[in-house]
Amino acid sequence: MFPPRNFPASNSISNLRAHAPQIVWNGLLLALWLGLYRAMFDYLGIIALREDFRTNQLVLLAIIALIGWQIHTKNFQLEFHLKPRPYPLPLTLALGGSMLYLIAARALDINTLSATLFGIASYGFIGLWMAPRSWRAGLPAALLLIAVLPFGEHMQTFLGYPMRIFTAELVRDGLAAFHVTSTGVDTILVLENGVSQIDLPCSGVKSLWTGAIFFIAVTWLDRRALNLRWLCAACAFGLLLFLANVLRVGALVVTAQVLNVPIFAEMLHVPLGVLGFVGACAAAVWLLRFKNKNFSEIFVFESDNFSFSIPQFSIVLAFLIAGMGLLYTSRAETGLSQNAPVWHFPSALQTHELPLKPDEIAWLTRDGAESATRLKFTWQDISGSMILVPSRTWRAHHRPERCFEVFGLQLNDSRAQMIADNFPIRAVVLRDPKSDARLDAAYWFQSATRTTDDYGTRIWADTAAPAERWVLVSILFDQPLEPNDARAVALYRALHQAVAQQLAE
Repeated sequence: MFPPRNFPASNSISNLRAHAPQIVWNGLLLALWLGLYRAMFDYLGIIALREDFRTNQLVLLAIIALIGWQIHTKNFQLEFHLKPRPYPLPLTLALGGSMLYLIAARALDINTLSATLFGIASYGFIGLWMAPRSWRAGLPAALLLIAVLPFGEHMQTFLGYPMRIFTAELVRDGLAAFHVTSTGVDTILVLENGVSQIDLPCSGVKSLWTGAIFFIAVTWLDRRALNLRWLCAACAFGLLLFLANVLRVGALVVTAQVLNVPIFAEMLHVPLGVLGFVGACAAAVWLLRFKNKNFSEIFVFESDNFSFSIPQFSIVLAFLIAGMGLLYTSRAETGLSQNAPVWHFPSALQTHELPLKPDEIAWLTRDGAESATRLKFTWQDISGSMILVPSRTWRAHHRPERCFEVFGLQLNDSRAQMIADNFPIRAVVLRDPKSDARLDAAYWFQSATRTTDDYGTRIWADTAAPAERWVLVSILFDQPLEPNDARAVALYRALHQAVAQQLAE
C-alpha cells in the first residue's frame, strides 16, 4: 500500500517552506492545464449561473458538499506538495482525454462532449498527486461531477428520436398482442391532445440521466465496488427505467385513445412516471447491495503502486501540456457564406426585412448556416416576426425555445400541432415578464421530402447520405392566438408552400 505522506502537524510550517519550490512548480503545471482547457470556462460559467440550469446547479452544490465531507474525513487525499508520479491509468486518462478533447474541439465543437473530456482528463491529471487507492475511491465522485453537465437535454435531443420510435413500436405491438385495436406509430407519436405524446420530456431519456446520477451517488455513498457486477447492475437499472417508461406510455395511450378518457390520462401522466422511476431506483439499490463487495474489501493489486520511471517527469509533463495547448483550434466558422434565397410569398403576406441581431449573427456564422432571413410580417390582421435559416447541417438549427428564453421570454407550453398530413409544427406559448402578456410562437424544420417539429428528427436526418438541405422556420406573433386560429393555420400553409418551392429550385 502506498504510504501516506501528509505534513506532520508539528512541522507543518517548516515542511511547507521545504516543499515551496515543488508547490510553485505544481502550480505552474496546473496553470498550463487550465490554459489547455481555457475554452471551456465560458460554457461552464453558463451552466453555473443561468437559471435554466437550476437543477444542475442544485445537484452540483450537493455533490460539492459531499466531496467536502470526504476531504474532511480524509477519504480523499491530494498530495499537491509532492512531485507528480506517472501512474499508468491517471496518466493515460490525462493525456488520452486531452488528445480526444483537441480532436473533438476541431471536428465536432460539442460543448458537453468537450466538458466531459475535460472532467475525465482532469481527474486523471490530479491522480498524479494521489495514492492509487485513494484515486480509485474518488472515481465515483468525479463521475458525479461530470454527470452534472446538462446531459439530459443533449441525450433527449440525440437519443430521444430513436427511443421514441422504438417505444411507440413496442406500445403498438404490445396492444396488438392483447387484441387491442392497433394504434399506428404516428398516432402514438403525435396525439391531438398532447397528453400521451412521446416527445422529449417523455422519451425516457431524461429519466436515464437522472437515474445515472442517482446510481453513481449510491455507489459512492455506499462504497460499492466498481466491477463487472456493478456494470451489470447499471445496465439492469437502465433497462428497468426504459421498461417503466414503455408501460407508462402504453397506459396513457390506452387511457386516452382506447378508453377515450384523455382527462384521466392527463391525471396519470406524472404519477405513473414518478412511480416507475422510484420503483426502478429501489431495485437499483437492491442490485447494488446484492452480494456486492464493499469498496474496502476490494482486492488491491500490486500494480496499484506501480509507476513508470520517467526522468524529469514534471518537465516532460509541462512540455506535453504546453504543446497540446498550442495545438488547440476550434472548428472553423463557415456560416452566412451565401446570399439569402428569394422567398416567393403570396401577395397577401406583407414583409420587410429586419437586421439580424449580433448574437444571431454569431451563432449562425459559428454553426454553418448557409444564410438567414429575418422578416417582419403582417397577414390577415395578425403580425409578428419570423426567421428562415437554410442549412445542410443540423448545427445551424436549434430549438427556438432556447432563443425565446435568451431574449427574456418565459416558456409556458410547447407541444406538437398537426396542420396537415405530414405537416406538424411546434406551437409555443410564451409570457413576457415585463408586461405579463402572453405571446404565441411556432416553428418547424422542412426539407424537400419531409417536415418535422422535432429537433432530434432533424439531427438524425443528417445521418443519411447525401445530407438534405433543410430550412428552419421560426415565427413569433405579436399577439396571443388560439391553437387552431384559421389565420395562423393559413399562414403556416403559405410559408410551408413557399419553402417547398424554394427547396425545389
